[in-house]
Parts: sequence; structure tokens; C-alpha cells
Amino acid sequence: MSKNALVTGGSRGIGRAVAERLAADGMTVVLTYANDAASARETVGRITAAGGTAHALRADFGRHGDAAALWTAYDALGLDGVDVIVNNAGIGMPVPLGKVTEEEFDRVFAVNVRAPFFVVQEALGRLRDGGRVINVSSGAARLAMPEILAYGATKGALDTLTLNLAKALGGRGITVNSVAPGIVDTDVNADWLRGNPEALAHAASLSALGRVGEPGDIADVVAFLASDAARWVTGRVVDATGGSGL
Repeated sequence: MSKNALVTGGSRGIGRAVAERLAADGMTVVLTYANDAASARETVGRITAAGGTAHALRADFGRHGDAAALWTAYDALGLDGVDVIVNNAGIGMPVPLGKVTEEEFDRVFAVNVRAPFFVVQEALGRLRDGGRVINVSSGAARLAMPEILAYGATKGALDTLTLNLAKALGGRGITVNSVAPGIVDTDVNADWLRGNPEALAHAASLSALGRVGEPGDIADVVAFLASDAARWVTGRVVDATGGSGL
């Protein structure tokens, strides 16, 4: 029986790479997008062209009832349960301490922490025993970065969620892990990273491996955690920063 995977925020960047990799591994992939329907269609098209199966659903995270609405739409696709959940959807907030508003604070926690929590809660009756939950965290959870401290706090909370979910779901053979990327060359970072040799060189220098991460670097780690080879790994944060901050 083929496996089903849900990848939130799967239309671009890391999410797209994860969706394509899991589809290449034989899974039927359901990816979500917030606003960029064209990119979502493109990702589905890329997967289909490569011989895989994928569906795209719009999911507006950050509002009460968002997770329930997502799973209602998922069920309408006629899929029998889910085997892998990748909580990748998230928003950044490059705002320093003195300028963070209460509304911004609430928004970033609603999308980055509350949504993954309830995506898993709403999935409990759908998630098969032996399944996988993978939360996309960030190196910002372990490094002091005051310029994005509220964002970093959400990822620290997500890692704590990972730890507790691993204990809560372990009796069903379900593993739960976080993957923590560093700087990755995606559209989110394009404005300051691409076309700026100095910024690129600085970003690369932060990694022990001397380069900026690529979406595929993260997707490969997620694919490992989603596989049977990672059956004995749970409750962990897997650093995928290329050795940043060593």
C-alpha cells in the first residue's frame, strides 16, 4: 500500500523540495499553500511530470479552525489516512525586540506553533500507526539572534512540541522529530542573498561546510526521517544548518 504525506507550505522553497522528494520516494503528496496558487500548481506539475502523484490545497494558517478546515479538504480528496506529516508552513518576523507589536507576536506564534499543534491533533484519527511527524524548525532556536527573537522563540516552542509529541505518540510507533535548517537559498531569502556577493559570502562563512544550504539538503534529511531507516529516532532535533555556529 502506498503511503500518503501532507506537506504544509509545500509550494516553494524547502516545502517544494520536500514534496518532490517524498513523491520520488513513492508517496502520494498533498501540499498546502497560502496564497501562491501558481507555484502550487507548478509543484504539482513537476511531481506529476516525474511520475508521482500530488494534490494542492489552500490552507490559511494562523486562524482558529485552520487545521480542521485543512483536514476536511484533505478527506475530500478520498485518501485513506496519512502516514507522514511535515509541518513546514511558517512565517518569519525580522523585527527587533523594541519594535515587535502584540499583533505581530500573536500572528507568528499562531502560524508557527499553534497551527502545527492542531494539525497533529486533528490528524490523530487519520495518522496511521508507525507514521511520521516532522516539524521544520530552525537553527534560530539554539542561536542567539535578537533581530528575529520572536521567530526564534516560535521554533524553540516547536522543538518542545516535538519532544512531547514523541512521548505522546510513541506507543503507536509514530516518530516525531524536528529538522532545523540554517540559511537556505530560497525565495524567502532572495532579496538579501541572491545577487549580493558579500551577503552570500558572509552567509556561507557561517557554515562549517563553507556554503549556503539548498532546499534539497533539507529535503534529504526530512526524507530520511520519513523513512523506515529512521524508525528508532524520535523526539530529536536534527541540526541541518551545515554546522553553523560551531
